[in-house]
Amino acid sequence: MNQVEKENKLKTLFKTWANEKVQKIELLPKSGSNREYYRIWSENKTIIGSFNEDLKENIAFIEFSKHFKNKDLNVPEIYAQDLENHIYLQEDLGDETLFSLLSKIRIDYDFNEELIETYKKVIREMPKFQINGSEGLDYSKSYPRFSFDKQSMMWDLHYFKYYFLKLANIFFDEQELENDFHKFSDYLLQADSDFFLYRDFQSRNVMIKNNKPYFIDYQGGRKGALQYDLASLLYDGKAAIPQNLRIEFLEYYINETSKYIKLDKEKFKQYYHGFVYIRIMQAMGAYGFRGFYERKLHFLKSIPFAITNLEWLLKNVNLPIEVPTLTKALEAITKSEKLKQIGAELEKLTVHINSFSYKKGIPIDETGNGGGFVFDCRSLPNPGRFEEYKKITGMDKAVIDFLDKKEEMQEFLADIFSIVDKSVQKYMNRKFTNLMINFGCTGGQHRSVYSGERLKKYLEEKYDLKVKLRHREQE
Repeated sequence: MNQVEKENKLKTLFKTWANEKVQKIELLPKSGSNREYYRIWSENKTIIGSFNEDLKENIAFIEFSKHFKNKDLNVPEIYAQDLENHIYLQEDLGDETLFSLLSKIRIDYDFNEELIETYKKVIREMPKFQINGSEGLDYSKSYPRFSFDKQSMMWDLHYFKYYFLKLANIFFDEQELENDFHKFSDYLLQADSDFFLYRDFQSRNVMIKNNKPYFIDYQGGRKGALQYDLASLLYDGKAAIPQNLRIEFLEYYINETSKYIKLDKEKFKQYYHGFVYIRIMQAMGAYGFRGFYERKLHFLKSIPFAITNLEWLLKNVNLPIEVPTLTKALEAITKSEKLKQIGAELEKLTVHINSFSYKKGIPIDETGNGGGFVFDCRSLPNPGRFEEYKKITGMDKAVIDFLDKKEEMQEFLADIFSIVDKSVQKYMNRKFTNLMINFGCTGGQHRSVYSGERLKKYLEEKYDLKVKLRHREQE
């Protein structure tokens, strides 16, 4: 199904549900999955439309959402569904995630009182999902597994082995590592696991609306141990929670969960650190698959944070089992100069410059960062009105010479350079890694292309950063 067909199917479902005509539909930036989300507007409503070809995953999300909503938990309401066409409509919770809030108000990785209280709000909700939410939940809808069992753990450990260790060229003895994987998973399976395990409980899956946390992306949920989701939240790579706060949040979680069930505090902590390890390995498998294999740099940027977490664990946590080959492989990761250099290079600011035609819409920010600038070049002198320039672009000398002589164009660029300078300097000081700048004109051929080329040259000469320039309509 192509893009137009998807949008038409969603419009039809929306009209059937809302009895209103769609005024606008917009594809939202993708994250780590193949699911597609659209914001849909009518005269009186705004909702999120979802497209996902994985039927079982759709069923899991929809059924879990309805169950949690009946339990009065903070999840999006499901308004309508058309599973035959892989689509459903859900409540729009806005654009603010726990991670975006974290990025916006945290400076130099310090947590202020607002952030600490927000995390505590999230932690207070966790046992409601894990314990109350588990009651009466139809786990037969779970996908791909009923529980976080031996098979699930081995999948995660092999994911880590094949997509991180091998692709990062970390040496290990295959059979000895496999033996350690079995010993490690058998140890984790001793923890009480009769609870709802969210599976991907991290800061990008917590929405903040009206100062309250809401939860999304639990379609991979299943039965499992309490410790796993807490490990996911507190060792969420790029969230980079300071270690003293991780300890404080762990104690806070134990106290909150003790209001629902009786916990053996020391036993809980012992298994907790084991689940921290397996969660980090699962995440590193994802970084390797999405980063090394699929070449999505966003995921490679998380590797240094995972390495920092591993370093702390290896120095401070002693598991009650011996897994020497696994430990040796983890230590090798923390000592790899190649991985550290990848991280250092990716920490540079990347400015994504696009030229485009307004007839085909503004380019989507695929980094997930949001923000940036869109500059409209349509008020500037247009070479495309002259026959001699119609078949060439803003990269050709004749067009460059034409626009170089236009005072309006040079004043326009001078203003843009001044505006962009301020953002680039601030982004570099705050160690932000992505800034998007778009130039649009009628055909995306002359003025926008010329502007993008000029800005690229200006930035590369002035700053130590990376520039990715894309002339969309020329591809």
